[in-house]
Amino acid sequence: MTAPAKPRIAILISGRGSNMQALVEAARAPDYPVEIALVIANRPDAPGLAWAKAQGLSVLGFDHKHYESREHFEGQLQNVLELSRVDIVALAGFMRLMTASFVARWYGRMINIHPSLLPVFKGLKTHERALEAGVRIAGCTVHFVSAEMDAGPIIGQAAVPVLASDTAATLAARVLAAEHVLYPQMLALVATGKVRVDGDKIQWQDAGITEINQSTMLVSP
Repeated sequence: MTAPAKPRIAILISGRGSNMQALVEAARAPDYPVEIALVIANRPDAPGLAWAKAQGLSVLGFDHKHYESREHFEGQLQNVLELSRVDIVALAGFMRLMTASFVARWYGRMINIHPSLLPVFKGLKTHERALEAGVRIAGCTVHFVSAEMDAGPIIGQAAVPVLASDTAATLAARVLAAEHVLYPQMLALVATGKVRVDGDKIQWQDAGITEINQSTMLVSP
């Protein structure tokens, strides 16, 4: 009997794509429930694009600056996703906001990872802001993408301690290591239907709470 086809994933990046690399590495395992169909960068010189090509993946780089509008760019992106039979879009350092109409088309099938424990510290410079605020716990969040930036329903979070000696760079490195564990786990849950979105609410099926390591805990219902 032929095994059922795995959901096809497009990963969107803008830079080095370290989270993209984590997803690609996870997908090498035979039992990982997705197939990486395509890696797309809105910056053709993105280092992550060269890495993905070297892994034998299908890649596409097209500069959003060459399009007359955000809608024009997204129209071309949509055509590529349809031609590649993509089921789920995973944003991995994709530094471009989507229009409400594009988000609506992919709502529940497009996820993102953000380097803070949302809803705090949306946007950029998350680690600097966390240190300025004096928080003792930082982390990262995987969420469904909504029209509002960094505000979609939360799928899972990983927490890491903030140390007295931390700089933005050292905290960023610790959070990034947690991102590389969290994102593949959450993508697998979405791909297998163990987590879904209904309106602005998350629905779970046997997801549970999974320990990542002694200093990082994946938080889910």
